[in-house]
Amino acid sequence: MESSVLAFATDLLDEGADTFFGNLTDRAGVGGVTLASVYHEARDVFPHNPRRVIRYLEPGAAYFRPDPARWQGRRLAPVPSTAIGDRDPFAEAATEARRRGLKLHAWTVFCHNDRLGFAHPDCAPANAFGDRHLTELCPANPEVREYALTLVTELARYGVDAIRAESLHFHGLRHGYHHERYFEELGPTAEALLGVCFCAHCRAAATRAGVPAEEVAEAVRTELRRRLADEAAAAEPGALDTLADGAFAAYVDASATTVTALAAELSEEARRHGMRLSFMDGGGPGKGWLSGIDLPALARAADQIETLGYAKTPEAVREKIAAFALHGVRPQGLAVILRPMASDCDGPANLAAKITALRELGIPEVEFYNYGLMRLSSLDRIGAALAG
Repeated sequence: MESSVLAFATDLLDEGADTFFGNLTDRAGVGGVTLASVYHEARDVFPHNPRRVIRYLEPGAAYFRPDPARWQGRRLAPVPSTAIGDRDPFAEAATEARRRGLKLHAWTVFCHNDRLGFAHPDCAPANAFGDRHLTELCPANPEVREYALTLVTELARYGVDAIRAESLHFHGLRHGYHHERYFEELGPTAEALLGVCFCAHCRAAATRAGVPAEEVAEAVRTELRRRLADEAAAAEPGALDTLADGAFAAYVDASATTVTALAAELSEEARRHGMRLSFMDGGGPGKGWLSGIDLPALARAADQIETLGYAKTPEAVREKIAAFALHGVRPQGLAVILRPMASDCDGPANLAAKITALRELGIPEVEFYNYGLMRLSSLDRIGAALAG
């Protein structure tokens, strides 16, 4: 079983290569590092960082040095984080990883990008009323697709083994923004409908698939106005598959086709450069329909599906993995992310049992979240569990 730890480039910069990589090999005992190349805004607590305990990560920042020639004339282009100064953490990580015999993966957040969404609202998803979700980029937008493809090409320069593609899909309303407020109870149906993209590119894709996109948008607006106006209506269960005489379901299916096609295009580009592409599915089976996630299709398009094994017990992790088989995804096509911290694990034996369960199921790859956000004792816990 291959193993890796997810980490931020700032961990490497703050600690220095010897400490950072020494902890990965000597304490965690993993065979690779999954370094964030483009990441979203966050505020985190770093228990063992020698320079700071709290850090704010910039919105949609890049942690490598983009090649200006590749991005010339582009509106959507990666902007290096101010935290890296004139350094290139990915180049430094690539050199150290090769020297130590470790694999380097590029953890890349594609469509959840506050910086680019706010700068270019026409590239962001739009709800049925035309309101833009500015923390996101729309996977159907041609400029967004070109941006994503070029990111893959750029990262190949560093000898990356795999692209870990996070947020390569649509997001719902509650994906996360500071001071996000919902004082009236919207209800799950209204929240779901407010998260579906009706930008011109998504409507065009649905129309090409034979879906009456304008009729669906009108039906969604009518249903939303009804639920937003009346508390009792908001609480009603929603039969989304019957909305607009069933056309809404076909509209969402067209969104899934958009996401799958993008994943296939990026996977092909990754393979052309000797890399793999893992599609990171955060929700799990049965939870990604409104995000455009068609797991069986994505399993064919990408080299791997990566999912979260966040759970208290080994039995719960087994159940999560077993659910994928019901959606046509074999264990051999999965990578699983575990958290060794107290939020999921009460000790080394718990983590070891989860890893044993993954091995027995045939999972070929496990990753651990997240280097800078865990105590050093949690890194030791990984090492003990893998050795066991």
